[in-house]
Amino acid sequence: MNLAKDVRRAANLVRKALRRRRDRADTLALLSERGELPSGRFRIAVYFADDRVNAYQLRQWYAPLALVSRKWPVLVIARTAGGARVVMEETDLEVAYAPKIVDIERVVAEQSIQLVFYVNQNTRNFQMMRYGQMWHVFINHGESDKMYMSTNQFKTYDYSLIAGEAARSRLGKALWNFDLDAKTIQIGRPQTDHFIGAVPYPKDDRITVLYAPTWEGDRPAAAYGSIVSHGVPLVRALLASPRHRVVYRPHPRSGAVDPGYGEANQQIIRMIAEENKATPSAHHFFDNGRELGWQILDADVAISDVSAMVYDRLAVGRPLFVTRPVSQEADVDISGYLSQCEWLEASEATDILCRVDVLLTDEVAQDRLATWSHHHFGDTTPGAPTARFHAAIERMLSDWDEWKLRSGQGVEPAAPTRMSHGSEDFDADSLSAL
Repeated sequence: MNLAKDVRRAANLVRKALRRRRDRADTLALLSERGELPSGRFRIAVYFADDRVNAYQLRQWYAPLALVSRKWPVLVIARTAGGARVVMEETDLEVAYAPKIVDIERVVAEQSIQLVFYVNQNTRNFQMMRYGQMWHVFINHGESDKMYMSTNQFKTYDYSLIAGEAARSRLGKALWNFDLDAKTIQIGRPQTDHFIGAVPYPKDDRITVLYAPTWEGDRPAAAYGSIVSHGVPLVRALLASPRHRVVYRPHPRSGAVDPGYGEANQQIIRMIAEENKATPSAHHFFDNGRELGWQILDADVAISDVSAMVYDRLAVGRPLFVTRPVSQEADVDISGYLSQCEWLEASEATDILCRVDVLLTDEVAQDRLATWSHHHFGDTTPGAPTARFHAAIERMLSDWDEWKLRSGQGVEPAAPTRMSHGSEDFDADSLSAL
């Protein structure tokens, strides 16, 4: 048994190494085709240290950043070839591929970066954050009541752009000696102004249910995933109903840690394919696409785990269930929206048809949802979140100018002392294999 595991592990490492080699070759070819970036063009950068597996964290910011770029050109600093390649292939955003420390130093020396955005808490963020004369800004990759949303790591950043009062309250309760007024700016959810994608099924009388579970997590405290506990029975019940349509959008990392979770995910995908074959007019849909928006806006009812997907749906104020984690160790903050949300227990998964019917006619639940939507995101009028995002950028750039004048050090951010690690710089593509 151990030998078989070792063989699988070795084969997986070889596949990853080959993929990294292909990504590096393709990325260098794309960069060569594009040519050199103009010096001094970029005041705003987005730092992305992850490989393609976590591209979803940056992907949801593509449209808001593209709009920002019309006024303030945005540069994505990608530390891995896979991350750089994904952004170059999927967007028109400019990319600097910086696998080594010396590459970061070159980018900083050639540009006039004043704001650096971070979408996650990758430990390699610190290799960029050593620069003291630019603002380091956490923009996150979602709004939720996960433990991740109130970590002490928020203190690392000069500013954090947060969704609304709920996030402010969450941070205020969790963090000691954290200046909320100085360090946080509420912007809502700019992504809701850019929801994209065409609905891939015809309009009919079926009730469309979006089931968007998260992955299994990498530790007991983050075990929010429901595919094993809820997913299989609730999807089976929905597929058996002639009145309902399933849109299944699992987290891209589903099964990354627990093979059993991955097997349950594949079982649901097979069930959908088999039902579509038996009843083509049902148009059930397995959604693994990059586009996010149509699912959230179109579904009559959404079912999600404790994750950012809950709050993307909350931002549009439409009927929503949240699956209750079966793990007693899952760390769930029930002081906010989750204190009054519509919980779906694992034991209720087989009764999902009745629960959906009741929720769709529950006016009290809808009023409660609207109240919490405003608490989490403020004004959700189309265009309002984008206006607040741009105003936050204006404020931070103005603060940068003020500090620069106060320091009397000119207008260009000064490069720090060269940082070495042993005999050579870190190469992010090599580190990603560890």
